[in-house]
Amino acid sequence: MDLCSVLCVLLIVFFSVCLAIICLSDSDIITFLSCYLGKQPVDAFKDSVVWITGASSGIGEGITKELSKCEGSKIVISARREDELKRVKADCLAANPSRNQNSILILPLDMTNYASHEPALKKVLQTFGKLDVLVSNAGRSQRAKWHEIEQEVDKQLFDLNVFSLVNMNRIVLRHFFEAGKGHLAVISSIAGKIGAPNSGSYTGSKFALHGYFESLRNEIRNRNIGITMICPGPVFSSVLKEAFTSKINQKVDQDHSPSDKRMTPERCGFLSLVAIGNQLEESWCSPFPIIFLTYLSAYQPYIFSKLSQLMHSTGYFTKLRDNKNITELTNKEN
Repeated sequence: MDLCSVLCVLLIVFFSVCLAIICLSDSDIITFLSCYLGKQPVDAFKDSVVWITGASSGIGEGITKELSKCEGSKIVISARREDELKRVKADCLAANPSRNQNSILILPLDMTNYASHEPALKKVLQTFGKLDVLVSNAGRSQRAKWHEIEQEVDKQLFDLNVFSLVNMNRIVLRHFFEAGKGHLAVISSIAGKIGAPNSGSYTGSKFALHGYFESLRNEIRNRNIGITMICPGPVFSSVLKEAFTSKINQKVDQDHSPSDKRMTPERCGFLSLVAIGNQLEESWCSPFPIIFLTYLSAYQPYIFSKLSQLMHSTGYFTKLRDNKNITELTNKEN
């Protein structure tokens, strides 16, 4: 067999393996490999202080519970609902009896109160003496038709999902400059990579985060400060109950169905910690077929465009966005 034939066989095997990973795993290829070949969270976060915003439910709660398994780590959890933060802390201590209760700091915080950001950082530093990682998870989703969205909804959603987060990260970044190291992790969304139907303001806010932090990354590549953009797909949480609609002061107020095709918060939390611990610049995590579609969107936009037209005409795109069991929905409609 000549060299050209050998190379062709190797390429076929390589792309076959990549396709198998994309179709069978619940994350992108690099995150998948990092789960088995990279640093594990139990090692990556030993003796680290990690601050998680939006930690009272969903992905933030999942990250907190997975991080609480890491011996030696110190955790700061923030959200508006102090009672829910207390519940999360109690769950972590119950699941990990060896963990000291003083190793988890409850720090209630309303992200849209910008004046509270700097005092909150000072409280973290006073308690633990340092901060190694900020995980920015606070935010709200949306379900609304694009043409019906009131402009005030756009403003409120961007204030929470983008501007409050950017303000907090700027404050923490200045501390990291003084400390000479640090890591910023931002919970974006697959909707920050692919325009999600019926979520125009939310999708716009997630795209905006990528613009802000990719710009920052290219400014500080030699400053020993990492940036990880984490893009989850559907995750079981209370996100739909609190999600914005097209009108101001209105919520979707719905629960997920047990049959929805979603990732558990704990699994998403573990994958997020793998990505952060291994200093990945971007990580996608979601059940099939969303990762496959994300790869198509990123690397084969023409094919994805044609496929999305087909998915739209059959209603599949909207069903996928709503994260429902496709077979179940189809049977109900028939």
